[in-house]
Amino acid sequence: MASFCMQALGCDVSALNTVHFSNHTGYRQFKGTRSSAEEIREIYEGLKQSHLTDFDVMLSGYAPGAEAVNAVGSIARDLKFRRTLKPGSFFWVLDPVMGDQGRLYVNEDVVPAYKALLSDADLILPNQFEAETLSSTSITSLSTLHTALQALHTTHRVPHVVITSVRLPSPTAPSFSADSKPDSSASAPAPGETATQTNPTSPQNLPNSSSITTSTSSSAPTLSVIGSSRTTTGQPRAFQVTVPDLDCFFSGTGDMFAGLLVARLRAAVHNSGPPCANKASWMSPDHVPATELPLAKAVEEVLASMHEVLVRTKEECEREMGAWMGSVEGRRMSGGERERPKLEEAPEGNGDESAKKEVWLRKTKAAEVRVVRNVGLLRGEGVEERFEAVELKI
Repeated sequence: MASFCMQALGCDVSALNTVHFSNHTGYRQFKGTRSSAEEIREIYEGLKQSHLTDFDVMLSGYAPGAEAVNAVGSIARDLKFRRTLKPGSFFWVLDPVMGDQGRLYVNEDVVPAYKALLSDADLILPNQFEAETLSSTSITSLSTLHTALQALHTTHRVPHVVITSVRLPSPTAPSFSADSKPDSSASAPAPGETATQTNPTSPQNLPNSSSITTSTSSSAPTLSVIGSSRTTTGQPRAFQVTVPDLDCFFSGTGDMFAGLLVARLRAAVHNSGPPCANKASWMSPDHVPATELPLAKAVEEVLASMHEVLVRTKEECEREMGAWMGSVEGRRMSGGERERPKLEEAPEGNGDESAKKEVWLRKTKAAEVRVVRNVGLLRGEGVEERFEAVELKI
């Protein structure tokens, strides 16, 4: 998912897979293998010996164990060291995949392994639980959110943070406008852009592989993403982007978000001019407000594209499930005839475990995100919604 999204926006991608699975883990079953730390290092050494490591961005995600995390970190550090004399020429995006909803789904030794890498990362993409784990702060309010962001910015020296699932009240009404379009041409990535990626596939027992989680307002449910770029004194410049929630299960949206953000952020940084593009970690001057940060602009565009793609996916998903449940097999498996149900309302089976499993597999397949057939939307073509960042006063 992440590789395709980056390629769709013009990136040349070298994908170093940390898992080799038959399907994503949302199906609750799969066949395949995980890459060892030795295999990860060997693939990178192969790229080096053929002079194929002239990357300007690295995106890393799920690593199967602490040793694999260390191997990924050694790759990022090597790439950063090679660009020491040219600030801004390499940027590492780290998605510290560890857990969600209050529990780890990796071994406990993975946590200190990730913490040891934070000071080398330029941007991290934790969900709320992962941000709490890395910052040693329980996020329950705007005040504790500020504490967590400041810990990540100062204690761990992370320049940029995007927390992809914070359950907090929106500071304003949802920042949603239906009658304006983002300028897709202004943020198209430069030709020849390169990126390396370690596969961000999540582990087997991930309960919901969507990395943007529901929060609710007094009206319609919404999804919120919190971002921040630090000042030279380590203070957070925090913003929130809020989008409507789509009442449907999707798998892979975290990888989609990360892949699109790599390309959109790089483009936003270079569009902002030399003061940012030529600085280590693409740091904006302190006078740039939170809502004008390249990171905020990139997140706005990413969420707009994702919303359009997911709306179309949901529509096709409901049509597909409606047709199947109206079939003889569907009626038998689901325990009765239904008219074009919403996906989330599809029965879990007629009481038989095999039937429940079959319904789940059908629902999961129907909800596969339609990125390939909507590649134009990934690029911003025909995107009609606009989501605007608002500054978080914390």
